[in-house]
Amino acid sequence: MSEKLQKVLARAGHGSRREIEAMIVAGRVSVNGKLATLGDRIEADKSLKIRIDSHLVSVTESVTEVCRVLAYYKPEGELCTRNDPEGRPTVFDRLPKLRAARWIAVGRLDINTSGLLLFTTDGELANRLMHPSREVEREYAVRVFGQVDDEKLRQLSKGVQLEDGPASFKTIKFTGGEGINQWYTVTLTEGRNREVRRLWEAVGVQVSRLIRVRYGDIDLPKGLPRGGWTELTLEPVNYLREMVGLQAETVSKVPLEKDRRRTKANQIRRAVKRHSQVSSTRRSNTKR
Repeated sequence: MSEKLQKVLARAGHGSRREIEAMIVAGRVSVNGKLATLGDRIEADKSLKIRIDSHLVSVTESVTEVCRVLAYYKPEGELCTRNDPEGRPTVFDRLPKLRAARWIAVGRLDINTSGLLLFTTDGELANRLMHPSREVEREYAVRVFGQVDDEKLRQLSKGVQLEDGPASFKTIKFTGGEGINQWYTVTLTEGRNREVRRLWEAVGVQVSRLIRVRYGDIDLPKGLPRGGWTELTLEPVNYLREMVGLQAETVSKVPLEKDRRRTKANQIRRAVKRHSQVSSTRRSNTKR
């Protein structure tokens, strides 16, 4: 049976469906020497010659791979892109290297937003988690600058009109602060571009700091430093998979519990050190 090209490539670990659709539109994907178009369907077999940016790729290499998920603490200043023409740091710089797969970001956070960002090797999982129909809840800690009254909170809960349609917070809770600098936690079930910031701006309030602290039932791990990552164990991975209708995994690549603490600490230290070196090199090259 044939399937859409972007679905096959996503399942094989070459990106999310959204990323691959963008590649197809940009003319970066070919099938048996012919440029692919959106809507193309294929039957995945070894005889197909599929290329991305002229590089031959496999559509079967990741089908039997174990689904892996990372929880990453994105710092402010990093871009949610694989490569930046200006040489700025990206969220992919710190992640562990893979051989037969690639890390796919589950959604995005803008450059000035920090907090929890999930990565997976399973393109189908990433696509389903991001799809609006799944209504996966996201929670943010927000520091706002401006006068907030009951009427503004009512508008944010009931809904305001943005340029891409109506939007609202599912919940809003005041968590502290004095004067015009106050902290709130908010939740929503969409992942539109800069949605949290735009909602507050719609009622005349500026966001001065934004941190994502939860995605579904996955919390930002306590003790994880900015720029650090940790791999999720089988239970939370299967929670994510079952939430979006995917079959549960039976094995994990995460070390046994007795080794996890030492491994996790070493991974975090290496990730932060490696990214510090990359950032230092980029700054030096920029000055030149």
